[in-house]
Amino acid sequence: MKWENHSSGNRLIDWLLRPASRPWQLVSLAVVLGICVSTSLRENWGSDNAFVVKAAETLLAGGSPYEDKRFLYLPSAVLMAVPEALLPTTVLRWCLPVAMSGLLGIGWLAALRMFSVPLRSRFAVVGFPVLALAYKPYVNLVLIGNWTAISAAALPVALLLAHRRHWGAAGLVIGLAIACKPMLVPVGLLFVFARRWRGLAAAVLVPLGLSLAGALLMPSPSLFFTKTLPFLLQGQDAYALPWDASPIAVLPRLGVPEPLAVAVAFAGAGAGLWAAWTRWRRPESAGGGGGRDETDGEELRLAETACMVMLAAFLVSRPSFDHYLLVVLPLLLASGVRPGSMPRSPWFWLALTPQVALVPWPSELAHKRRAFKDCATLCGLAILLARRALRSGRVTLEPVTTAGSPPRTEPECAATPAESASRTAF
Repeated sequence: MKWENHSSGNRLIDWLLRPASRPWQLVSLAVVLGICVSTSLRENWGSDNAFVVKAAETLLAGGSPYEDKRFLYLPSAVLMAVPEALLPTTVLRWCLPVAMSGLLGIGWLAALRMFSVPLRSRFAVVGFPVLALAYKPYVNLVLIGNWTAISAAALPVALLLAHRRHWGAAGLVIGLAIACKPMLVPVGLLFVFARRWRGLAAAVLVPLGLSLAGALLMPSPSLFFTKTLPFLLQGQDAYALPWDASPIAVLPRLGVPEPLAVAVAFAGAGAGLWAAWTRWRRPESAGGGGGRDETDGEELRLAETACMVMLAAFLVSRPSFDHYLLVVLPLLLASGVRPGSMPRSPWFWLALTPQVALVPWPSELAHKRRAFKDCATLCGLAILLARRALRSGRVTLEPVTTAGSPPRTEPECAATPAESASRTAF
């Protein structure tokens, strides 16, 4: 890959966009593989993935996967899990963490390419292992093998395709991810906003067709509607409650009446969807320097609209776990190379503080009460992104001097967008 000269006018960003040396590349690879090996050696590895593998084994044995109330995915996911069910446990123990890290890495690389960040840059090479070490939900996701990693890879890939005007392929990627785990269903709104009906059709028909095929191969597929869906809609049970970061689950644990908690969560989700629509209708201008063209902000609009939709959904999702934020975090972090983006604000990093590893939190916030920290991060990111999306398009008027006349203000030729109120964190 030819190295291009990227200049943003920011010394730190320019330094991060320079090529990483070979030793740094090797260190980064060693960090990621070290996390994979350490999780493979732990006794509780793959705990979430075990429910999916068990569902596939039940199907192969002639039973209904939905006899297990904790298998909450679509029938299509059973078909996707059959290859895992055919592998020995020893192979899964060593391959599953690598697969989880690989999927997260794909999402990171796709997010970087969307914002034209060189894949050999310091930002790309060092950023991923720093995320793996510093952000606790990363290790948690690799450990439990949850299929959230598929969504974390699919969303940046789909947005990259959409940015390159391949909306049909983007819909296909989203549809395959939904067939594995229906986490990216809210992203369908992005296709509606953009009026890309072919992509929306692919995102809907692919999981629908695969789910119908899976339902035809299993006995009693109606259990999904009579047993699994009601169990999911009521927020599962006490087993998931301690880790549920949704405000609907967290606020009652703090003494807020449940009806009020539900109202607050849905109000927040509604405001988030309005912010997403507002963000989509406000194209980004090219201002930012560096010789970029007028479409410079299109990828930022795509990323922030999609992330806002997902964060709004997480506010009312039952349950909503800490690793769900890994679906949007790579996109938000990669957008930091753009002036005025969320990572340029110190408030963004403050919102992520509850999830930083090695921070000595009180024992009351450890283990089964960590949902309080997870909820704080979720709500913080949602509020910050909504605030950015809903900010007004104010302009400032600069004096213009013409020959033979005193300085004056001319709105027609001198109106320029106001600087973002957020301070630079980079």
